[in-house]
Amino acid sequence: MELTLFGDLVGGLGLFLLGMHLMTQGLRKAAGPALKKILRSATRSHWRGLISGTLITALVQSSSAVTVAAIGFVNAGLLSLAQSVAVIYGCNIGTTMTGWLIALIGFRVQISAFALPLIGVGMLLQLVGGGRRLGHLGFALTGFGVFFIGLGFLKDAFAGFEQHIDLSGLNYQGIGLLVFLLAGFVLTTLMQASAAAMAVTLSLTASGVIPLAPAAAMVIGANVGTTSTALIAVIGATANAKRIAAAHVLFNLLTGFVGLLLLILLSAWLNRIDAARFDLVILLAVFHSVFNLMGVALLWPLTDRLVSFLKRRFCTQEEDEARPRFLDDTLLQAPTLAVEAMAREIQRLDTICSRMARESISTSAGHGDRLSAQQLSVDKLVAKIGGYCQKIAESDLSSEVSGILPTALRITRYLNEVSRLSCRLPEYYEQLSQIGDEGVKRQVQDYQQASVSLIDACEISSTADTDAADTRRLLHDLERQYQSLKSAVLDATTRRRMNPDDAVALLDALSHIHRLNDQAGKVSSYWSGITPLQHRQPAHKPTAA
Repeated sequence: MELTLFGDLVGGLGLFLLGMHLMTQGLRKAAGPALKKILRSATRSHWRGLISGTLITALVQSSSAVTVAAIGFVNAGLLSLAQSVAVIYGCNIGTTMTGWLIALIGFRVQISAFALPLIGVGMLLQLVGGGRRLGHLGFALTGFGVFFIGLGFLKDAFAGFEQHIDLSGLNYQGIGLLVFLLAGFVLTTLMQASAAAMAVTLSLTASGVIPLAPAAAMVIGANVGTTSTALIAVIGATANAKRIAAAHVLFNLLTGFVGLLLLILLSAWLNRIDAARFDLVILLAVFHSVFNLMGVALLWPLTDRLVSFLKRRFCTQEEDEARPRFLDDTLLQAPTLAVEAMAREIQRLDTICSRMARESISTSAGHGDRLSAQQLSVDKLVAKIGGYCQKIAESDLSSEVSGILPTALRITRYLNEVSRLSCRLPEYYEQLSQIGDEGVKRQVQDYQQASVSLIDACEISSTADTDAADTRRLLHDLERQYQSLKSAVLDATTRRRMNPDDAVALLDALSHIHRLNDQAGKVSSYWSGITPLQHRQPAHKPTAA
């Protein structure tokens, strides 16, 4: 008898999980682009994000699917982190739909009367529809039927559960509820499905095995248990994925803590509710919904602070670099100190841009995405330096400081151009690496190496010990090398050693590197213009671009 009970329990749970999987996959595929359209509407406001997260999760019965979609939209720039957090709130409300399905249908309707026909109709639609939307809906209907058949086995198994295991000795009040909260957490973690833990909890309650308070504690534990799925999913993931997962974890932990406190206070009253007068399964579904709505109500006013907190965590290198480290508004009262801070920030910006230039000239195929991310950081940092420069200009300035500010803006513009050109250089990697003429190929490689040497010499962090005349000499030598290389390409083309189209593309690539070198040289030449007068050295000023 006990072996049969165990078999029904395990088999019913397996059928329930299988049905959930089939239903989720079918509904998600049937919805198709509609999911993206609904989620895109979340970009208009936080409220839309909340509603979108609730509706989509209720539709596909998978909060993880919606979370993954939200992560993708944040990474693509279609959703802000704040809007995605609102979607996560909605996901937690949407997951309560499973509890209502079980409470209103699973324990009130004769399962065999509709579950088996659903499976039959669903498979027929799947055969007729194939890979189209009709077929996916059939797949979902089949999962819906299997879902309830598994629930039926669970309900029958737990109906005889009390006869074999006596739980009357457990404490159903106060701190004793932690045992049931832990049970809900472990069930969800092991099965990676809060819906399955909810089904077990509702079955225990419907069978009279446990009263309402410990059942509610298991529901809280199941909610907290969903955080394990999020934590596992973001191992090695992007910064945005980790932030969204952190929002999910914080939401569930906070609401779980508050819910447990309220439950401990109300446990004695909840355990006295007469099961003959009230439907405990419905009350548990209500508690599940109210519990999550309470969590949204608690965190909604704190969303902006939560987002600010998350943005400071899990930062990528590029995001960290985009934050100014020296631009302190308290220094604006002393313009000389403010200019010094701005100069240090420009020097840091130059380090980033010089690194980008070296990476791009090396023509490594893996640099494209990294350079694009760094370009966004440079744009943000340049804008912040420009804004800080304007704030300095609002003070009562000496003639020396007044002369420094335009030069500082000029240098940041040149650096921004260095980063922009570096970001675009990967477009020419094919032309630079696939050169038919060996002589031209060697000259191109020599030119690339010389360009990297120039970048090293022009980097502000090293120009303090570099004579301006040395930099000018490097620029002059590199200009002669560039002109000689162009002549070699044209000569190889006229002698039919190179294809004319390939030659034109290669000249475009070389011109791109030439412009990058020119901008780096201008940064080095103008840098002495923003150092204190007593430390300046005469420097050649090229014609402004």
